[in-house]
Parts: sequence; C-alpha cells; structure tokens
Amino acid sequence: MRNFVRGRILMTGLAALLLIAFAVPSLAQQSTGELRSYADVAEKTMPAVVNISTDKVVDSNFQHPFMEDPMFRRFFNMPDDDTHNNNNGQGQERMEHSLGSGIVISADGYILTNNHVVENASKVHVTFAGEREYEAEIIGTDPPTDVALIKIDAENLPFLNISDSDLLRVGDQVMAIGNPFGVGQTVTLGIASALGRNIGLMDYSDLIQTDASINPGNSGGALVNMQGELVGMNAAILSRSGGSQGIGFAIPTNMAMRVVESLRTVGHVQRAYLGVFPQAVDQSMADYYGMDRPRGVLITQVNDDTPADKAGLRNGDIILSVDEKKIKNPSMLRNVISLSDVGEKVKLAIVRDGSEEDVYVQLEELPGSVGGGNNTPSEPDQDETLDGVTVRELTATMRAAASLPDDMEGLLVTGVNNTSNAAREGLAEGDVIQEVGRADVTSLGAFRDALGKNDDRPVFLRVYKPTQQRSVFIAVPR
Repeated sequence: MRNFVRGRILMTGLAALLLIAFAVPSLAQQSTGELRSYADVAEKTMPAVVNISTDKVVDSNFQHPFMEDPMFRRFFNMPDDDTHNNNNGQGQERMEHSLGSGIVISADGYILTNNHVVENASKVHVTFAGEREYEAEIIGTDPPTDVALIKIDAENLPFLNISDSDLLRVGDQVMAIGNPFGVGQTVTLGIASALGRNIGLMDYSDLIQTDASINPGNSGGALVNMQGELVGMNAAILSRSGGSQGIGFAIPTNMAMRVVESLRTVGHVQRAYLGVFPQAVDQSMADYYGMDRPRGVLITQVNDDTPADKAGLRNGDIILSVDEKKIKNPSMLRNVISLSDVGEKVKLAIVRDGSEEDVYVQLEELPGSVGGGNNTPSEPDQDETLDGVTVRELTATMRAAASLPDDMEGLLVTGVNNTSNAAREGLAEGDVIQEVGRADVTSLGAFRDALGKNDDRPVFLRVYKPTQQRSVFIAVPR
C-alpha cells in the first residue's frame, strides 16, 4: 500500500510539473510585446536591410603593403589580380569594388550606412534581397562618427522603426542583419555584451558591443532588438583572424540618427562643444576631492573664449553630469556634448573645492565643423597639419597630468590615427614633439612653419617618449 501511495504522489507531482511546463511560454514569448520567434523578428526586419556595392577609382601607383597579402585582400573583398586595372595594367587608376550593407529608414528611400562603405565611391548600388538594383545618391557623410546617408529613387519601401538606444541594456537579446563576405543576406543572434565602448576607430564613438556574429560585409547592417526595432548599425569587429570572434560593435541609433538629421536638413553635422580638455578620474583623485569613488571627468584645461570659459568653468573642476546624464569618462562627455543642439543651454553638475554645484553653459558650434562631413573636428588650441596627428601646446597643468619633466618644452601628441605614416613610424599619443627638421617647436605656429619646409622629404622629428624617458628621432613620410 505504501508503494502505491508513493507512486500516486510521484505521478501527481509529475503531472503538476508537466502542467506548469506547458503553461509557461517560451523565453521569446515572455516579454510583453516581443515577437514569438526569432523567425518573426527576421521576417519583420530583413526586407528593410539592403546590400550595398560600390565602385571606387583609386591610384594604381599607390598600394599599401598589406594589399600584397592575398588573405588581407580577400578580407576586404578585393580581386587578386590586375585585370581590373585600366589600360591593361599600365594606367594611373584602377577600379575597386567593395561590399557592405545598409538600412532603409524611410519609405521614400533614405538609407543609413557606414561612411567607410561609401567613402570615395564613384557609384553606389543598392540591392534588395531577391529584388531589383538601384543606383543611390550620397546625401552626406560624417567620417568622425562613420555614418553616411544615401538615397534611392523609390517609394513605399519597407523600413525599420527606430528604437531609443539608451533603453538597451547589457544582456538584452539582439539580432544582426547584413551581407557577410558577400554570401547574401544573413541573420545572427546574440546579446548586447557592453555599452558605451570606444575602440579608437572613430572620433566620436559610444558603441554597442555584441557577440552576434559580425563579419566583413556586415558593415552598415542592422542591429535590432526582439521587437524588430533598430537599436544600432553594425560598424566594426575586433578580431585576430579577420572573422567574427564574438566582439562586434554597432553605432547606437541615438548617435546615428542625430547625424542623419543634420545630413538630411543642413548637409553637414553641426556639433556643439565646451572647450575643455577632460581627464579620467581615478581613485587617488577621488580621494583627494573627498569623493566616495571615481566619478565624472576632471577638467585639466579651459580654453579661452569658449563656452566653458564664458560659463566660468575652471581647471580642476570635476564634471559629474550633463543635464542629469552621468558622465563616466572623457569620451562620454564629448559624445553627450556633441549630440546636444548648438545654442542649447545645458546644466553641468560639477565638484569644485570639495562641494557640488551646478553651472549652466550655452553651447556653441565646434570651430571647423561647418562645411561638414569631410572635416575632422578639432578642439581650439590643437593642430592637425601633420597628417593623422593631433598636437597641443604644453602647459604646466598638462606636464603635471602627464608626469612630464617641469622643463619639458614642445607639443604634446594627443591623437594619432592608427593607419597614418606617423603611427607606423612609432609616434604615439602622449609623446612630446620637441623638434621638426632640427628646429625647436614650442608653439603651434612654429610647428606649422617647420612642416611647411622641405615638402618633398619626410618630416624629421625629435620626440620625447615618456614610456622610455628619453628622446628619439622619427622620420615620417609625407
């Protein structure tokens, strides 16, 4: 009898578990408003993601050494022979073809893609999956954010609804859609692995990191949430092999659509700026300021006659937030300000002399940003005459922040493009340029004058390397 009772209890418990199991919806069904299957998400979004191919005329006399590597050429979908060269390989120019993806964002033919997909293209072709091909017009590009806007002459097109990317959370499921390696439209699934990433590929970046597979050809494709809404545009990967290794990056919609609106209405991006040089706050600085933990960014320099200067910001202030949005690092401050409207008055919560207070700053347009997408923005008191290199005049505050000798003179290197000749010769951010062509340079004017001489020879630099605590000579091809 006991065995029978025990058996009934077991059977009853099993039945209850089965009832519960059948009553609980699948993971994809649980969140209110979410589509019931990944197939539903794909079906809803794939028609609005297009393949983009471009024709680019390039100088055949210049070829980067990497282009001699067949694996590198295949990574970028470039032919392995010279049959594409004009005049049977004897001409000055050749035609290159590249592949990418794009996102239809309006029924009348506006398409979002990456700047690097259409950059320098003589023709841009847009193809819908299994449908006709269109030739597209480039409306505008913005290299600092790697965003481009193109348009085709068509109506009643499928398009994606835009989500507020600030609502995306780490761990949310996302789907990447694009044309990897030119094999055709493909969807991959993953999660938002991290937010607010800056990997140094763009001047302004607030990237979404995802483990959804992104490969060459996915650039410009869509990253969507489980409601089938656009949260980001696929832009880059970190990889040792050239293929996906689970670290992909997408430009969030809030940044991309801010750029799109400017490109569509005024033809270029109007960026606001503060006019300060920020520095990350570490634990030692937080202890000095009496803060419980590192927060905000420290102002190391306020430039004269800038919005920050006019508002009364000072060297040594710590900016905690902008319009209630907490600032975590210098890159975030730059992004938040640049996405604000020119002329807008923003509220900065700051720490000054151990106490918190609010400062209101009337933002102005970043000098050099007018005329648009093809200009790399530069803060006041910076110079970019040497290709791929940004320098600033040294100040006592900067010497202290960079732990440089008190008697150090020269120009501080604040940025080096990873693909520039200067980077290849070993110039790095944080170095100090002391001489150009054996002439001392302690001002931006002297730097420009020295670079203007001997244009046919490499730029000969004497550079102090803080990591080595000594000076070296570098010759940078022009």
